[in-house]
Order: sequence, then structure tokens, then C-alpha cells
Amino acid sequence: MSRAWILDSQEGFEASLKFKEGVPIPGQADLPANGALVKLFAASLNYRELMIADPTSPIGPINTPLIPGCDGAGVVLAVGSSVRDFRVGDKVITYPAPAVPEAQDGDDSAAPGLPDASLMLGQGIDGTLRSVGVFTEKALVHAPASLGWTLAASLPCNWATAWNVLFGLGGKKAGPGTWVLVGGSGGLSVAALQLAVAAGATVVATTSSEEKEARLRTLGAAHTVNYLREPKEWAAKARDLTPSGRGFDIVVDVGGDETLLHSLSAVRLDGVVALVGLLGNKDAPSVPLVDVFQHGCIVRSLILGSREQLRQVVQFVDERKITPAIDDKVFELAETKDAYRFLSEKRHFAKVVIRIDH
Repeated sequence: MSRAWILDSQEGFEASLKFKEGVPIPGQADLPANGALVKLFAASLNYRELMIADPTSPIGPINTPLIPGCDGAGVVLAVGSSVRDFRVGDKVITYPAPAVPEAQDGDDSAAPGLPDASLMLGQGIDGTLRSVGVFTEKALVHAPASLGWTLAASLPCNWATAWNVLFGLGGKKAGPGTWVLVGGSGGLSVAALQLAVAAGATVVATTSSEEKEARLRTLGAAHTVNYLREPKEWAAKARDLTPSGRGFDIVVDVGGDETLLHSLSAVRLDGVVALVGLLGNKDAPSVPLVDVFQHGCIVRSLILGSREQLRQVVQFVDERKITPAIDDKVFELAETKDAYRFLSEKRHFAKVVIRIDH
């Protein structure tokens, strides 16, 4: 028997998340031909989990009951008859968007768009907040050999997205000589920071406290800017740090409308602003397209990287011996609702991770 968290409605996670024990484990005969039975040892949360449970979020209605979560790490217990890439005993991490139409045709280089989000793990199909689960082959990649379960479970959503931001646009890749601005100290921003630093870029990070500034510098940020001390001028202060005040080659924007004008002020001519989150005030006025035009930059909106990009992340992490940053507090599976609360209160640094079984 296994254990799982069930989202039985969208009335907010406090009311909707229910813990269930004694869940039957499928046998070999019950596996779909393209499926693998995986024993999960860790999972991690993303802000999307809060949005999916929230009736007022822009995600919209989902079909419940549903097992939430899209990030996980574990070991393969059994495989279906058509599975070719995995064997019993393989260590794996999940890929959150296995149902991207192109991927079903064999193209693992296709990243999902917003219309594909409804088919992702923990939103359209059962996710990772459970001790044992069946996942299609397209929902898995081999785990990094250099990482333990909790660190590996932090990679799927944020690190694949950060890789897409930094290296997914031809001619605009992060590396030596490029300057990258990351907003805040959440999972995606910290992943982008660590990847950009490892690639040789110079990174400036914004945050809200001296404690987080110190941690970001420890991870390789060349400079930090506290946006609470200078709420109206932080973008200009960050831009002034770049050579000749030219602006940033890549700006990672996780705030949406509340921060986009700041990001546009910080980016250089022909630079890239990557829109990857909606963490800011949802009532902030929308930024008109003419503001983008005035800054002469590229604005990319993306929700994830491709399955192939997640494989590239795994290889890069192993080769560079990168240790992904996670919050100091690690929750147990039975404490998942506390983990949601911790995330919603923005008390975390980097990723909130849940230990499942050992």
C-alpha cells in the first residue's frame, strides 16, 4: 500500500488537500504499455501548486480528485511492455509535461506552451505527492548520478525552465561576458542564478533581506539589490552595475505586471526579458505593448523547458558538480500541507522539498 495527497476541490489548499493512506499499488499486469511504476523518495513544490488549488487563480477549473505536484525523484519498480528507455532499478526524475503533442510524436525538443499546462503532472494528470505512482515514459528522465533524492527532486520544473531561459534562444545564450538579472530568491530565480554562474555569466540578484542577499552572494551572485530598500529605483540601481550602464543581456522576471516595467528598464537594447512567473500583485495594471516597443528588446514568455532540455540540465549538473540550493527546512510527506503553507507565506529560500520514503 502507498500514501498520497489528494486535491479534491479548488477551495484553497487548506480545505482541499487530503492525505490518504492505504492506496493500492498497481501490479505489473495493471501497467499501461508505456508506463513505469516508480517509488518516489522526494518531491518539491512550485508556486503553480498554490494556484491550482486556488479558485480565484487564472489557471481555471481542473478535474478533481487529483494528486498534485509535478517535481519528483525516485526509482523504477516495474515497466510496461513498450518502455525502452528505462529498466527496473533506474533512478529517475519526473518531466512535468509528458503530453506535449510534439513529444508524443517523438520530438523531445518541444517545450510546452500555456495551452499544454492543463495536461501537465499535478494539473491534468496525477502528479508526484505520493509514495508510489505510475508515470508514462515521457514523464521521466534519468536522474543525475551526483545528487541525492531531495536535491534531484528540485530540478524538473524550475531548472528545466531556467535552462530554457538562459540557453534556449539561439544567439542569446548566457555565458562569459553576458550579464543576467534574476528577480527574487525563489526556486526558479535561484536555479537561473546557479546555472548562469556555472556558465560564466555575471549575475545580479534582487531580494528583500540582508540574509537572502548573503545567501545569493554565496551561490555566486556578483551583486545584490534590495528592492524593499529602494522600491522605485532598484532596476536603475541594478542597471548601473552593468558595463557602462548598458543594461542586462537577460532579465528573469517572475513577478508579471508588477515587475515587468522594472525589467524593461533594466534590459539592454536587443536584450531578453524572460517572463516566467506571476508572483507579483495580480491587481497590478497590465503593461501595454508599446512599453516593450520603446525598450527595443525581446520579451519571451515560457512556462517550462523541453524534456530534452531537462536531460541537458541533468548532464550539466553532473559535469559541473552543481549542488542545487533548497530551503534548509525539508518536510515529510505527511507534512505536505505545512509545506504548502510555508511556500504561500514566502518564508522559503529556493525550493521547498518534501521527503517521501527512504
